[in-house]
Amino acid sequence: MSVPVQTPRAEASWRQLPPAVPLGLSFDAARLAAEVEALSDLTWRPNRPVHQGGLGQEDTFDWKIIPLRAPNGDVLRTDPGGAGLEDHLDTSVLDRCPYHAEVLASIPAPLHSARLMALGAGAETHEHSDGQTNFPWGFLRLHIPVVTQPGAELVVDGRTYHWEAGRLWYADFDRLHIARNRGEERRIHLVVDTVPTLSLMRLFPDEYLARLAWSDVLLARETVPLHPFEEEGFTCEVDVPANFPDWSDDCGADPEESLPGSVEIKDGRLVLCIAGEPQFGLVHIGNAEFRLQGWTDERTVRLDFRRSSPVARFRIRCGRAVQEQIRPVHTARL
Repeated sequence: MSVPVQTPRAEASWRQLPPAVPLGLSFDAARLAAEVEALSDLTWRPNRPVHQGGLGQEDTFDWKIIPLRAPNGDVLRTDPGGAGLEDHLDTSVLDRCPYHAEVLASIPAPLHSARLMALGAGAETHEHSDGQTNFPWGFLRLHIPVVTQPGAELVVDGRTYHWEAGRLWYADFDRLHIARNRGEERRIHLVVDTVPTLSLMRLFPDEYLARLAWSDVLLARETVPLHPFEEEGFTCEVDVPANFPDWSDDCGADPEESLPGSVEIKDGRLVLCIAGEPQFGLVHIGNAEFRLQGWTDERTVRLDFRRSSPVARFRIRCGRAVQEQIRPVHTARL
């Protein structure tokens, strides 16, 4: 059973806002640049984009990365990660960058990935959208230019920006954009993936917030701990809507179709298994509702067992729009 409630993207309020704005934090660009220069013994690895459900191919042009935070703290992961079985953790490189660590700690929100991203002289990305990277999905991608120069530009939704070093910037990377470097030296940004909190939103310009529809902002909810006996009580067998584990824009899965699934305890935590394989860690955010590990509250499952016929409520959000798909629970410890 599906209960869709949707708002057309073309009419969404956040589309009427400027595509990029500076936020109310600035940092010492010279200190940031000095720490990056001290990493000259490390290898900058090609950017590898990620799409929920799988990694893309490494970029073949001069677009290189050193991760400071990554899935499972893996210094070889240049992708931003996503929903799965891993948390984002500091990499060993961050130990060599105490000022970068201080900068990251000053951002008032839980952090996902944090990557030093270098765009070589003369390099330019193709026009693209990062996908589900904005307020309605509870996911923000922020930039702090570390090393920049005239000719280092971001074009977002047709507007061209050159951002000064040391300033924290927000851009709506769900819109079409291009990064290009027409200078003679490489451009380096610290790119931080995070989730919106009220404290973070207060860093936005007042005039921007005055136009923002708060009902379209998917604010992050804090993790709520569970006792082991509670976790045990949530284990069950339940079919999963076929479109729930698929974030692709052209997802052809019928939400009325189902995949065999279960909620189990693996390595001391709750996980959602599909066809017998662990796919997503489940993070409790209150009232028996769980987000997917490594992701946001955009996609959750609520295990509603306090009823005569227990069900699982699979929810997909986009701002104020919610699609809820209900599946009966086959077996559960009540």
